[in-house]
Amino acid sequence: KLEAIRKNSCCHDSRYSMCAGYTSGNGGYAVMVCNGFRIFLCHFLLLLTSTVSAAEPRQTLPVVPQPFPAPEFSLKGEGGKLYRLSDFRGQVVLLNFWATWCPPCRREMPSMERAWKILKDKGVVILAINVGEDEDKVFEFTGQYPVSFPLPLDLDASVVRQYRVTGLPTTYIINPKGLITHRTMGSRDWDQADIIKQLLDMRQQKQGVEK
Repeated sequence: KLEAIRKNSCCHDSRYSMCAGYTSGNGGYAVMVCNGFRIFLCHFLLLLTSTVSAAEPRQTLPVVPQPFPAPEFSLKGEGGKLYRLSDFRGQVVLLNFWATWCPPCRREMPSMERAWKILKDKGVVILAINVGEDEDKVFEFTGQYPVSFPLPLDLDASVVRQYRVTGLPTTYIINPKGLITHRTMGSRDWDQADIIKQLLDMRQQKQGVEK
């Protein structure tokens, strides 16, 4: 299971695969023409994708078609502290699955820490579950990427199986009623204004119902 997750978590930008996979054909002249075309095509694709990236909308959290109950779990984290999902009922939970060997996971950690500093006193919890690594490995990682939110350890990958995670990082958003309402695959800039607003709106909706 962990090996399958590793394979699915590799970074690959398919936008540029056409350049590497283009076939030149037979004959010296054809090779020369096609190689020239490949260079032109690669430059064109790079320019096109750069333009598209600049016009991309701000990041959001994709909604699941039908909210469903988040599987309960109980995991130990730093210093043996126990984390139960049910302990956070009534709050919005950002449940992230990650590993130290995963480049996109490392990339999003600083933005997740910045988001945590904004959200931690506003009814939103971040639980970043490490998959398959021990406390020493995670401690070493946090020396390079300091974080202050909880890092429960899924040593035997039992929880990642419960949540049917196929690649890292994967993040679920759990509403105050314990239902999974959003799911993302791949890294995010978690401190982006639109994402922060989505998370706070979920909490405020809960408070509105209670009033």
